[in-house]
Amino acid sequence: MVPASGHGPGAEPTCARSALVRVQIYACCPRVLHRPETWNRQTASVSGKLLVSVSGIGESTLADVDAFCAEMDARSVPVSLLVAPRMRDDYRLDRDPRTVDWLTGRRAAGDALVLHGYDEAATKRRRGEFAMLRAHEANLRLMAADRVLEHLGLRTRLFAAPGWLVSPGVRTALPANGFRLLADLHGITDLVRLTTVRARVLGIGEGFLAEPWWCRMVVMSAERIARRGGVVRIAVAARHLRKSGPLQAMLDAVDLAMLQGCTPMVYRWRADAAVLDAA
Repeated sequence: MVPASGHGPGAEPTCARSALVRVQIYACCPRVLHRPETWNRQTASVSGKLLVSVSGIGESTLADVDAFCAEMDARSVPVSLLVAPRMRDDYRLDRDPRTVDWLTGRRAAGDALVLHGYDEAATKRRRGEFAMLRAHEANLRLMAADRVLEHLGLRTRLFAAPGWLVSPGVRTALPANGFRLLADLHGITDLVRLTTVRARVLGIGEGFLAEPWWCRMVVMSAERIARRGGVVRIAVAARHLRKSGPLQAMLDAVDLAMLQGCTPMVYRWRADAAVLDAA
């Protein structure tokens, strides 16, 4: 259910009250961190930002992604949609007109499309598709993926590799193929200005865990980063959105970041604005 606002002057919104209750519940749970990190306060020019992304979008997950995006719409939070031309189980985006139409409509409404690899099925399960590539092979895959998206009317100049990991060769090949922004595990890089905003991804699924304790860590970390005025990057693999735990964790993380005053935005590049000022 989408939280309803309170009524009357001075009434506290229901979503704010429920978010506060949830963070109290999470605070009572053991704080087990999969990979402990020290979150530094960001500079004022990039503080208080919220980026929400979804990967693994296709025919089998579209209904769940659409429902999640409806929740984000109710919160006025745009979503970065991470798209790949091919995925496992012989899925091909160019044979899925319903998803193509949905992506086209979402982008027109303000969401962002981000290239998220080319062919997941051709990659070893525990190794990201672009994590180990040399520049030549990366160039071939980027060209192939770009050609498919251009044919479908979904071309983008933004890139986020599967698993959020990229090799040095990929970093070389991206600008050579016209890409202007790279979102990886540790930050967001403007490939034209050669500047990087340091901000780590908080993810559920696709290279990250999805167990209850990890979901609690994602929620608490998002709230902590937001409270310090940082850049909150939360990501979820679409197949986990049908599970109540990961879905609720994503909603809680968004609500708490918004409660702390974060400005929601998408991955975007503009010639006249820095990376996190482009939305």
